[in-house]
Amino acid sequence: MHDESPMLLPQPPPFPLSVTLRDRQLPAAPSSTAGHLAGAAAGQLLRVNVTVRTGLAMVLSGSAEPCAQLVVSSIGVVGTAEQNKQHSARFFDFLTAKLGLGPERIVIRFFPLEPWQIVMTFL
Repeated sequence: MHDESPMLLPQPPPFPLSVTLRDRQLPAAPSSTAGHLAGAAAGQLLRVNVTVRTGLAMVLSGSAEPCAQLVVSSIGVVGTAEQNKQHSARFFDFLTAKLGLGPERIVIRFFPLEPWQIVMTFL
C-alpha cells in the first residue's frame, strides 16, 4: 500500500548565532574591545561575531558627544521583549563600565533573524 501523505521535513532547530556590530564615535578603540564585547555576549550566545567600527561621525539625540550604537542580530536568541531586556542589560553594563559612556549615549538595537538569512559554510 502506498502512503499518499505529504513528506514532512523536520524544521531546523533555532540555534543561537549572533552577529554583533558596534559603532563608536570615538577616534580609536582598544584592541581588546571586540574581544571584551564578544565575552559579554558569550554567556548568552554560542557563536558570536563582533565588528568594531570607530571614528564615525555620529549624532545621537542632537549631540555629537561620544556615543555608541550596538546592533545585535541573532537566530533564536533575540526577538522577545524579555529576551532583549536580559541581553541589553549585559551589553549596557559593558558599554558604560568599559567605555565610560553615559546611559543617554548608548543605543542598542535587536534584529531577530531566520536561519535562511545567514549562510556560514562551517555550520
